[in-house]
Amino acid sequence: MKTIRPAILFLLLAVTSCSVQNTAVNGNVKDAYSDYISKYSGLAVEQMKKYGIPASITLAQGLLESDAGRSTLASKCNNHFGIKCHSDWKGRKMYHDDDERQECFRCYRNAEESFSDHSLFLVNGARYQSLFKLGATDYKGWAKGLKAAGYATSPTYATKLIELIERYGLDRFDGRSGVRLKPGQVPHQPLLVNGQRCVRLREDETLKDIAREYGMQLSLLRRFNEVNRKFTPPVGTLIYLERKKARADKEHRTYVVKKGDSLWSISQQFGIKVSSLSKRNRISDDNPLVTGMTLLLR
Repeated sequence: MKTIRPAILFLLLAVTSCSVQNTAVNGNVKDAYSDYISKYSGLAVEQMKKYGIPASITLAQGLLESDAGRSTLASKCNNHFGIKCHSDWKGRKMYHDDDERQECFRCYRNAEESFSDHSLFLVNGARYQSLFKLGATDYKGWAKGLKAAGYATSPTYATKLIELIERYGLDRFDGRSGVRLKPGQVPHQPLLVNGQRCVRLREDETLKDIAREYGMQLSLLRRFNEVNRKFTPPVGTLIYLERKKARADKEHRTYVVKKGDSLWSISQQFGIKVSSLSKRNRISDDNPLVTGMTLLLR
């Protein structure tokens, strides 16, 4: 048996050590990413059901932006999506180097708040509205659209998202929306009005179709929208998937009544309960709604 020279033995040991170390590192990365997916896929699916954002996109962004939950922002601030403060943020903040030094980032009490705020950030952002016209399973279109809209500055942002989705099969979660459609029906993309989810009633569509799509009881959908069995809302009406509120948001304090308006149509437009609108403005048989009058919405 030949003896191995010390120099050669040292080289072999070094190569073996590097190989083992690299395998361990890659394994840890894989485990961290798999653990993140297992831990947060339910939240991603929940947000998809509410707002129509593919779960695969939410998970891929979370993985990329938070380094699978291990980044400073994620570990100290529960910020999984790198969302910065902006002028409208009133919550806790953290200053962290990003594109520039010591930029302001949002902090959350838990991951659930971060995932929810990420959805609202996209839903309420004017530059992201075109994304909601894409198919619910078009993760490539979403990834490219997010990059085009300026969500991140990296030129390879869309490519990285797509690679993560395909490497870990994240698109399998996009089929868990619970949506049930009749043949030929195109899924709605939910809107957010006064903080409540709603969809716009389309031609040749009924409340029953919407209830079926979202797995809701028809009676509950009617109750949310304050309509009875005999009434069919006009095409284009906002149909709420949640209970309407007692007052409008801060941007809509008053409204001037137009010809053809009713308390119900105004309530649907702004997501306010008819009873609240009537009580706030003292609308009754003795004091009916009149064209030109100004209504208080909050």
